[in-house]
Amino acid sequence: MKIFDGLFSLARYQADRIRLLAWHTQTYVGLGGRALRGMVTRPFYGRDMIVQLDAIGVGSLGIVFLTGLFTGMVLALQSAVEMERFGATIYIGRLVGASTVRELGPVLTALMVSGRAGSGIAAELGAMRVTEQIDALQTMGVDPVRKLVVPRFVACLIALPLLTIITDIVAILGGLLISVVKLDLTFDLYMRSVYQTLAQTGFVFRYIPIDFVMGMVKPFFFGAIIALTACHFGMRTQGGTEGVGRAATGSVVAASILILATDYFLTQILIALLIE
Repeated sequence: MKIFDGLFSLARYQADRIRLLAWHTQTYVGLGGRALRGMVTRPFYGRDMIVQLDAIGVGSLGIVFLTGLFTGMVLALQSAVEMERFGATIYIGRLVGASTVRELGPVLTALMVSGRAGSGIAAELGAMRVTEQIDALQTMGVDPVRKLVVPRFVACLIALPLLTIITDIVAILGGLLISVVKLDLTFDLYMRSVYQTLAQTGFVFRYIPIDFVMGMVKPFFFGAIIALTACHFGMRTQGGTEGVGRAATGSVVAASILILATDYFLTQILIALLIE
């Protein structure tokens, strides 16, 4: 009987976990729908959006710059170790350019912004929840989603693509630095190699490389994931100050997993649409 009781308790526990996951998924999707609707309907909180754009975008420039720089330098160093064996160091620009623009730039930027800005959003909204500031907004007739979520959502949608471009440029320049200083490649040879690898998959509208388009589509989805995940955890914070810490941690973990999973599926879709 004890075995059956244990199995029954385990099954009930798993069922509760599944119901909780389904509830979180429902509220997460609902929050996304309300945020999208709030982007195109009044009232608009433009000043709040500018403040969040400064906090999320401008505030993340430093970490994004360092991430791109050292990523490009490491890529050049690591690829040089293998390419020197075959006398193919002249193609280092191809590896750095393709890896950065297609994958590393968007993903690393999103992960860094999630860790820096996403945790801050979750902690800020969580503190507002436990101190009943969000309840006060509702009492005054203000929609918390429009006031708190939509400005952060729009700011992430704008900031992530711009930060990704900065990461790509800095990473390519970091690879250039290592190629010129340590590998004795010329500026012209390296940059021509980067351009060739971006041009080999073709162009959109005759001038925009397909690889660049693929790399720029992803940040919009990643920005939405960061904002919605952080706001979802922050708006549902419970348990006082400890709950605020749990909300910030859970936001970063969930957003990071969703970013990596979404990156895979987006890559599959974009390859099928633009390359095959």
